[in-house]
Amino acid sequence: MYRAFFKRFLDFFGALFLIILTSPLMIVTYCLIRKNISKSAIFTQSRPGLNEKIFKIYKFKTMSDERDENGELLSDELRLNEYGKKIRALSLDELPQLFNVLKGDMSFIGPRPLLPEYLPLYNEEQKLRHSVRPGITGLAQVNGRNAISWEKKFEFDTHYAKNLSFALDLKIALLTIKKVIKKDGVNKDGMATTEKFNGKN
Repeated sequence: MYRAFFKRFLDFFGALFLIILTSPLMIVTYCLIRKNISKSAIFTQSRPGLNEKIFKIYKFKTMSDERDENGELLSDELRLNEYGKKIRALSLDELPQLFNVLKGDMSFIGPRPLLPEYLPLYNEEQKLRHSVRPGITGLAQVNGRNAISWEKKFEFDTHYAKNLSFALDLKIALLTIKKVIKKDGVNKDGMATTEKFNGKN
């Protein structure tokens, strides 16, 4: 009953409440990004969701649009300034995903939505991560986030998909609050973002 109905019910009304509650914070964050990082403050990208259905994910930008003399984007490390780092550390970049939750593209809790290009690389066990809605936070995020290997992330994702329950969601929610306060695992050591999945790592 929780998986089939109550989880979506809680997601919808929780997202609606939080959008209203955090709207002043989102406006301030939007303005700070426009002034200090990028004129286009919202980042959108295609991601696979429930049953591998593609949707557009919304996030606040944390990296600038700076390019080199050849017109190529600079490396992630060079485009991530102090404002972007602070926004990531406070997880403010995730706030626009509340609209994804409201629409039903995502849930508050579930496997993080990854890139469509990874879909052909999953084995049968890893594909189970798409049997539930992707989440803003998830079991992998509270157990290392970007600081753990892809193999471990997928282990956590498939465990969640198989064992989804209200008790598990509550545990993840509480651990997420703890992680955000402690700012754990935002980036992999020495990297602005984690490396891409290649089907092996």
